[in-house]
Amino acid sequence: MAGRIRDEDVAHVREHLAIDEVIGDYVQLRNAGGGQKKGLCPFHDEKSPSFHVTPAKGYFHCFGCQVGGDVISFLMKIDHLSFTETVERLADRIGYQLRYEDGAGASHQVPGMRARLVEANRLASLFYQEQLATSPSAQVGREFLVARNFDAEVAKHFAVGYSPDEWDSLTKHLRGKGFSIEELTLGGLSQEGQRGPIDRFRHRLMWPIKDMSGDVVGFGARKLSTEANDSSPKYLNSPETPVYKKSSVLYGLELAKKEIARKRQVVVVEGYTDVMAAHSAGITTAVATCGTAFGDEHIRILRRLLMDDDAFRGEVIFTFDGDAAGQKAALRAFADDQKFVSQTFVAVEQSGLDPCELRQQQGDGAVRDLIARRVPLFEFAIKSRIAGYNLESAEGRVAALAVAAPLVAQIRDRSLRPEYARLLAGWLGMEVEAVTGAIVRSNRQSMPLRPPVETNPAWRPDPSDPRLALEREVLKVVIQAPALLPSFSEIELAAFTHPAYLAARSVIDTTAGELTDFSDWIETILRNSEPEFLQALVRELAVEPIRATGVLDERYAESVASRLRELAVSRTIAELKSKLQRINPVDDADVYNQAFMDLVQLEARRRDLHERAIGDL
Repeated sequence: MAGRIRDEDVAHVREHLAIDEVIGDYVQLRNAGGGQKKGLCPFHDEKSPSFHVTPAKGYFHCFGCQVGGDVISFLMKIDHLSFTETVERLADRIGYQLRYEDGAGASHQVPGMRARLVEANRLASLFYQEQLATSPSAQVGREFLVARNFDAEVAKHFAVGYSPDEWDSLTKHLRGKGFSIEELTLGGLSQEGQRGPIDRFRHRLMWPIKDMSGDVVGFGARKLSTEANDSSPKYLNSPETPVYKKSSVLYGLELAKKEIARKRQVVVVEGYTDVMAAHSAGITTAVATCGTAFGDEHIRILRRLLMDDDAFRGEVIFTFDGDAAGQKAALRAFADDQKFVSQTFVAVEQSGLDPCELRQQQGDGAVRDLIARRVPLFEFAIKSRIAGYNLESAEGRVAALAVAAPLVAQIRDRSLRPEYARLLAGWLGMEVEAVTGAIVRSNRQSMPLRPPVETNPAWRPDPSDPRLALEREVLKVVIQAPALLPSFSEIELAAFTHPAYLAARSVIDTTAGELTDFSDWIETILRNSEPEFLQALVRELAVEPIRATGVLDERYAESVASRLRELAVSRTIAELKSKLQRINPVDDADVYNQAFMDLVQLEARRRDLHERAIGDL
């Protein structure tokens, strides 16, 4: 992208697309009279159609799940695209050239170049697939797939191909389609040789790497040559290009994204054939990184698909070998877990087989069993740390506690720490009090003593912390557009879990009681904010973009506020359920009955808040 897309271009794209034609690619529509069309909703399961499209107005609405919007919001939701990606894709559909407004730090990609590079990669993928199916020299590639129990249908499903053992066959093919050497080089398909441009990939199995919308943006290639003098790497990926950033793509995501969103589960494997094996075995939420470590951008993509701002839904499952390398990878993933709200698990095959090898030797059921046997990542990481110690001796147990206690202390969700302290005590054969004390001491040693939040400018919330995302979003809305959230004062104090956010909320309540209008709203909040670090936080929230994908309105404001309140009430419900389990319903009947009535009322309140929250979808 070369900057922000001009507003008039966004309007042009929206106005010149027939919404029923776009939606018709995903939903079979039929005339419903009155200028409307209807079909089965793609966003929830239903037996009779409640999904209506009004072409004249350019809107859709489902009367079953209340999802609605224009053509841009439809494509964003169904294909899990960003706003910019969606507008660019729709502009390509109608052949409209977008214009961009430069911003600070914005890239300067030549307009139209993305479409050219994507098309070159698409044609390259078709070329490679044809070569795999027909070329005699591709026999070794076909045998490679068959040996791993992948038939022609599976290869076709994943668009696997073969790059010929020739110097420039693809380059000549694409030159004949009108692409320049500069475009092919920029797209990572060709490179300069001693006698001119040549193919980047030769005599390799080719896996097309697609972005979330399904566009081919690069390739992963496995060497087929067994010659001793061939020193090229076993796996070779496309270089970084204007359309391919390996840190922001996941192999197989375009196939898995709908199942990930539906099941609230993602399985992260380590290779292309592992993805193929998992999908073939029925694990259709499997994805893999493309020649790079699993990182922050991958996490952001998956959180968007998992709707990872809901603390009570979602699973992220990593697959690792049971050897030392696998344990090391799991410990690296331990830190990444803190960036997910969803529960994180590890599926480990103790024999050291990867999912492809496991399926090859033991069948589809073994792959499904591997995922079913997943264990919490925290448990796996802690057990990996203590595995090398002799727990039969007092010295070994003390040494194991010394290395495991810091891991428990690092668990960001403090409510989990007591439970893992108890589990660790059981694994070590030690008293819970001793283990808890070690964890507390470890936490104190890893974090310098700090004064209370009111006097400590360093103790500020992490803007990227997913557990605090809703708290931050609601504060941004009420600071930037207070008129849209008149119900802010109704939000429970317990909804704000970070001291700094709670302090900001208190200042906002005070300010709202002083003013009769919002003309000096932010300035008054700043005057009421002490100390300086709280003023800095308010200024930060006042300028940080709000996450609304469309127009910021009362419906969005009410939605995020209701979702925040729902989480607060859900926490109270969990605490009350725990209390109920500790009450004897016979000996303390009155206390038990009152707690039960409170629980019923809270559940009704939670359901009401949930309905208000999803009303904006």
